[in-house]
Amino acid sequence: MAEINAALVAKLREMTGAGLMECKKALVEATGDVNVAVDILRKKGVASAAKKSLREAKEGVVAQCILPGSRVGVLAEINCETDFVAKNETFRAFCDEITRKLANDSKVDLEPDRVAAVAKIGENIKISRHHRLEVSGNGMVAAYIHTGAKVGVLVEVGAGKETTVGSDEFKQLVRDITLQIAAAHPIAVSRDQVDSAIVEKEKEIAAEQVKNKPPQAIAKIVEGKLDKFFQSVCLLDQGFVKKNSEVSVKEHVGGVAKQLGDEIVIRRFIRFQVGEAAA
Repeated sequence: MAEINAALVAKLREMTGAGLMECKKALVEATGDVNVAVDILRKKGVASAAKKSLREAKEGVVAQCILPGSRVGVLAEINCETDFVAKNETFRAFCDEITRKLANDSKVDLEPDRVAAVAKIGENIKISRHHRLEVSGNGMVAAYIHTGAKVGVLVEVGAGKETTVGSDEFKQLVRDITLQIAAAHPIAVSRDQVDSAIVEKEKEIAAEQVKNKPPQAIAKIVEGKLDKFFQSVCLLDQGFVKKNSEVSVKEHVGGVAKQLGDEIVIRRFIRFQVGEAAA
């Protein structure tokens, strides 16, 4: 059992926005487990999900490489010890070289490069994680690195016809989708891709919040809360940020597809934020 001290209570308060006494009671009930305490507070309706932006983070950057032809791309998180080095041109050049090598060969041995960079830069460097996407059939891979290089996105979007992929409208759509993912932080493309354990937990929390309602009303209320949850975490269900969320991403993609006379599918995406891997 973790010691329930002022620091732990303050951490839970930062994560949930709940009051100090509510946080302390939840931690006691959860025997000091912060994640369990978050769920307890959510069930009581006094907290939202833990804010991902408050996860403990290391220094470093997210870097990307898209090979010519936009059919292969890599996203990587590379960590260092200080923000000063994270902004250093030598470190950034090292990150670019690492992603280029990974894009060309997913099984490349990067340890010699890492060791050389540590000796040159003078800080410990860690290649925390990386993911490589390669297009199957017609489509393209695109990446976006947000200002500061703390958030990066890699996405694969497919089309029925090769001519669609070469059109300016398709390329603009793909760019917009990367921005959407960076800004809105979805966890899946569609509802059927959300982990069933996550869905069940959301149902449990929603049901607990309305447990005093008439039984015939609970199912309908839970369904509504679950629908709102999907709208926040599923890319296709999210409001399209570039149009002030007046239409969903699914509707916008459908509109572009209709304009081009083709079928367009967001196949998969990766979103990295510095520090998440250690959270």
